[in-house]
Amino acid sequence: MQSAFVLLKFATLFKDTVLPDDILVDIEDLHFNYDGRPVLQGINMKIPRGKVVAIMGGSGCGKTTLLRCIGGQLRPTGGQVRLERHQVSSMSHRELYRLRRKMGMLFQFGALFTDISVFENVAFPIREHTDLSEEMIRDLVLMKLEAVGLRGAHQLMPGELSGGMARRVALARAVALDPMLVMYDEPFTGLDPIALGVIGQLIRKLNDALGATSIMVTHDVQESLQIVDYIYFVSQGQIVAQGTPDEIRASNDPFVHQFVHAEVNGPVRFDYPASSVRQAFLPGGNHG
Repeated sequence: MQSAFVLLKFATLFKDTVLPDDILVDIEDLHFNYDGRPVLQGINMKIPRGKVVAIMGGSGCGKTTLLRCIGGQLRPTGGQVRLERHQVSSMSHRELYRLRRKMGMLFQFGALFTDISVFENVAFPIREHTDLSEEMIRDLVLMKLEAVGLRGAHQLMPGELSGGMARRVALARAVALDPMLVMYDEPFTGLDPIALGVIGQLIRKLNDALGATSIMVTHDVQESLQIVDYIYFVSQGQIVAQGTPDEIRASNDPFVHQFVHAEVNGPVRFDYPASSVRQAFLPGGNHG
């Protein structure tokens, strides 16, 4: 009886730190300030396992900052980020280093190392986080490059690649260690329509093949609606809307409608706040 009481007490103490089996990332009341300026204000998100989730919003709204808080590159001012059983927001550098073996990251524009080959770019995280033999590393790298259609390009240098090819190499590097979580920062930026479609389908197919979870920060609405399971919209550091692709397409929310349909008029104003034209141009007027 006493043992049962101890177990119950233990479970009660830790019930808030153990996530349900279907939730991989849980963000609760997340705040982040930069030089005293609030960037994220009370973000709450739940990212299920095995899903592709998009975070959308205008430039400067805090999307990439949120991604960096999830990955542990930034420590929030307040709130919690949980990844599996781990409190990311309170982990040490050593603990984060070990956890990042389970994370993959595709940076904006790919961010390949320009002075090493395609092969070595993909091999980099494997060498960094494992003690595998060179033969095993070779097989793994070529397998990942095969998955993105670039096994034949393994000897090329990044400067010899097109933008779409470079992004696919970066994708192969992001999944080199079969991570449980893959994060994408603007994966479609600067791509032509064909390359954009290829990258989008690869993100979806690799996520499903690996049984991973993907979080994608993006501005590309139409491509994202075809491949993601759920979407969060961020504005001024807050979640202002969320839903499945079908729910987003049918949404009457003014912000969502303006963003999805690229409309000029809506909650997001074109003009920067200023005094009236009369005040600005009349003699003695306020020029602010």
